[in-house]
Amino acid sequence: MKSTGIIRRVDELGRIVLPIELRRSLGISEKDPMEISVEDGSIILRKHQDACLFCGSARDLVEFRDKTVCRDCVNRLAALPR
Repeated sequence: MKSTGIIRRVDELGRIVLPIELRRSLGISEKDPMEISVEDGSIILRKHQDACLFCGSARDLVEFRDKTVCRDCVNRLAALPR
């Protein structure tokens, strides 16, 4: 993990402000969904990207009954015997 040298304090509501230079360099805009995970005692923030429920692909996605599925998996499901 690369350190930026930037230090921010957590406010009374548990928030941390990401510096604008960091948001710009990582392509994070206002209202972008952020994914929060924990790994080896570290908090990791990632810009959330939708992915296929079945294969995890982030390409050629469609919504079906509030679920995200790629077209390849849709085609595979359609080809299953009934």
